[in-house]
Amino acid sequence: MKKIRMGVVGLGHRGRELTKIAAQFEQVEIAAVCDIIPHNWYQKQWLSDMALSDMFPETAFYEDYDKMLDEANLDAVIVETGADIHAEFCIKALNKNINVLSDIPNVASLKEAEDLWKASEKSDAVIYTGANPNYQKFTYMLKDFYNKGLLGKPYCMEAEYIHWSMPNSEMHIHLNENGDWRKLLIPIRYCTHSLGPLLTILNEDLRKVSCFGTGPQGEDSTKDDMMCAQFQTESGVVIRLMRNGRCRAKIGHHNYRVFGTEGYMERIDRFEKPVIRYNSMNELDTGMKEVGGEFMPTAYKDNPKAAGHDGIDYAMLDNFFMAIGEGKGEPVTLKEGLAMTLPGIYAEESAKRGGEVLTMYYPWDKEWSSVIE
Repeated sequence: MKKIRMGVVGLGHRGRELTKIAAQFEQVEIAAVCDIIPHNWYQKQWLSDMALSDMFPETAFYEDYDKMLDEANLDAVIVETGADIHAEFCIKALNKNINVLSDIPNVASLKEAEDLWKASEKSDAVIYTGANPNYQKFTYMLKDFYNKGLLGKPYCMEAEYIHWSMPNSEMHIHLNENGDWRKLLIPIRYCTHSLGPLLTILNEDLRKVSCFGTGPQGEDSTKDDMMCAQFQTESGVVIRLMRNGRCRAKIGHHNYRVFGTEGYMERIDRFEKPVIRYNSMNELDTGMKEVGGEFMPTAYKDNPKAAGHDGIDYAMLDNFFMAIGEGKGEPVTLKEGLAMTLPGIYAEESAKRGGEVLTMYYPWDKEWSSVIE
């Protein structure tokens, strides 16, 4: 089995965790890591009794990303920088024909989408999107439900991502330890966790958006506390999304509701007991069924190595490594990543215009060239 020499850029809490999970794969060698803050590598971190430098004594540490790409002879790099600066790191790796797993959102502007799309087309390497919600149990169940004809045609969907984070709480300090992108990023821009799973059963892109924000409501707030967006496809499918990043109530994180012409499925997360409920008019028993709504995908539930957000991080990395090493797996493509990222950028612009309905375009559209000019 050929070793995959892997690098990681960005050693915040997520970068550190993915480094440790990736090291569990036999075909992966953690060859190099990079961060502008050396103590993320050399010092013990939150909830850990060891520094990463002690866990991986053979791994080269860099503060200069360009130098790592030039010297470390990498096959792949995982980009775990702040959510507002992914694209430039991905483009540099692609330009050197190094495979990339980019965390989401993929880009922070339409211009970055243009540059990243072009870089991916020119490169001999490939780029995939690190959208771990696409590997959760709900997503697999939804796709299977749809493919079996039990849902029918989806015509309306809802999603919400409500992130509890009290000011000055341990969790709040931990999430913001290496930068303030979580504090500054407009909530609706981080829409990928919600849209990604839903888009897996649509055969068309989102085309229209209207979005409103509440404005800052807390003393510590610097942006909209809540934002609500409504999207529509060309055929008329509606997706409604509510998103925030500074909720003062512990009510749950990720909720989804999917209405189809023949059935229905939802995931309700209330921390203590997340559940998935569904029913179909195409089954003998048309009553509502209920199963556990944990993130862990069924295919990985008996794998003792499956870790990270209840196993979905492991599933995501497994599919990435299979794709670049064996041409197998089901990694989330760049196109799929941009389809769940760009709606957030358009939604932010709609909110700035007081909820004006905007038409959305993507790099694969013939109209894109006129949009980006």
